[in-house]
Amino acid sequence: MIDGAIPYLRCPVCREPLSRQDRALRCPRGHSFDMAKQGYADLSAGRLPHVGDTAEMVADRAGFLAAGHYDFIAGALARHTTEGLVLDAGVGTGDYLARFLESSPLATGLGLDVSKPALRRAARAHPRAAAVLSDLWRPLPVADACAAVILNVFAPRNGPEFHRVLRPDGVLLVVTPAADHLTELISAHGLIQVDPDKAARVGNSLDEHFRLDDSEEIRTKADLTAQEARTLIGMTPSARHLQADTLTVTDTTVTTAVRISAYRRR
Repeated sequence: MIDGAIPYLRCPVCREPLSRQDRALRCPRGHSFDMAKQGYADLSAGRLPHVGDTAEMVADRAGFLAAGHYDFIAGALARHTTEGLVLDAGVGTGDYLARFLESSPLATGLGLDVSKPALRRAARAHPRAAAVLSDLWRPLPVADACAAVILNVFAPRNGPEFHRVLRPDGVLLVVTPAADHLTELISAHGLIQVDPDKAARVGNSLDEHFRLDDSEEIRTKADLTAQEARTLIGMTPSARHLQADTLTVTDTTVTTAVRISAYRRR
């Protein structure tokens, strides 16, 4: 529900607080932003350069996550229980945010994404979760120093804005693929390989504003149907260069390996 997150939201035009009036959010200066009937608010403040995942992609990803293949990621994140605002930057379908809120009964969730089909799901992922249309590369429509936790799972990282909205005692949790993530699919279908220096590049991109507090790699095996394997290929950077539904894919077992890094503000 959007109401619990409204105190943390700011007008993307003038940065003033927002209040709800029927099916719109308005600031004292008169800027008004529509709320979709599906429950998410549009705080994009202008045309976005990209629209994110399509409805078909979102449906496939929702099914893949519902099958539990990435539960180990959600469980590892949920161990960082907190109170206050949990901001999911790149919320997608809202699965990770919902799992986090289940372990933090006094927390409020806010998910940001550019995909409207994803936000329709994220808006109803959990009773304490709100969803907002916003580009992570632009100034976030969120108040200064208000987030106790920022989740960033396979999503873009805006270091300056993350630093601005995170509380001084807050934590930024970043999930990135490990070097052997999906290695079987990569080898079989010529997919883009995970950069072996991925962890260092992520750290360098955040180093000006954050210090690394903790980091761990978690890996497991996932038994996938052919359709699940196609969906997973469609969730990788290779999806921009090929059509997963045209590949000859069979039931397979793949390595799923990620690095979860916890950062604190400098």
